[in-house]
Amino acid sequence: MQVANTLVDLRNAVKTWRLAGERIAFVPTMGNLHAGHIKLVEEAKQAADKVVVSIFVNPTQFGVGEDFEAYPRTEDADKQKLQAAKVDLLFLPSVAEMYAEGAKTVISVKTLSTLHCGASRPGHFDGVATVVNKLFNMVQPDLAFFGQKDYQQLAIIRAMVNDLNIPVEIRSTETVRESSGLAMSSRNGYLSPEHIQIAPKLYRTLCTVRDEVLSGNKIDEKIEKAAITSLNNAGFQTDYLNICRQTDLQKAEQQDVDLLVLAAAKLGRSRLIDNICFSLAR
Repeated sequence: MQVANTLVDLRNAVKTWRLAGERIAFVPTMGNLHAGHIKLVEEAKQAADKVVVSIFVNPTQFGVGEDFEAYPRTEDADKQKLQAAKVDLLFLPSVAEMYAEGAKTVISVKTLSTLHCGASRPGHFDGVATVVNKLFNMVQPDLAFFGQKDYQQLAIIRAMVNDLNIPVEIRSTETVRESSGLAMSSRNGYLSPEHIQIAPKLYRTLCTVRDEVLSGNKIDEKIEKAAITSLNNAGFQTDYLNICRQTDLQKAEQQDVDLLVLAAAKLGRSRLIDNICFSLAR
């Protein structure tokens, strides 16, 4: 596995592959890799000749008081996992390599970036969209892979690629879960032993909401409020739980068919997010 710390080294490697006519897949990450990330790598390897993975803890997507400094950084262990997964190149840039001094350009995907997590974390998705756009420009992949656990992020990246005519095919993989149902996340490491026992209730609650809607219950705030109360009683500090349309993440209405339940809740130091997609038979 090659390791590139600079744009020059990255571009030189990618140029060689392109001249050979090879197809390039890209998996952007913030490190502290788990089985969910490796699943992305495995799918990328099946779809392309070469796979590039980036590890960059992006400061511009962290708000004031969030966990940028404390975010887990496990570079050596991550390298071993990527080596074992037979990744072709790891891009490991510094903040200075990613952001020129005095950089003024920010990518903002309107509306989508202000809903759900965006309402609680102003500017977060602008940071995400900007860094992903920069990484696409640096790596210039044919395909890029993202997990569905961050469904809103995935929707924003798809919109950005479509709106800006970025020549990258976006593919997604299903959320990888622990046997308990808890969605794998780098922030799960913040959970105490007690909270690890409570955390799977987030996914179980999403399943309960889905099942209530599928059983014919009217889509309204009563279902959402009951679910939030249940989570809070279990020890969560719930940010939101919303039943939405899959297409635009707006609040679902009775005539909608393809639905999504999105939730975010804090448990101890960890802010957990999860979602579940389903469709109604009309």
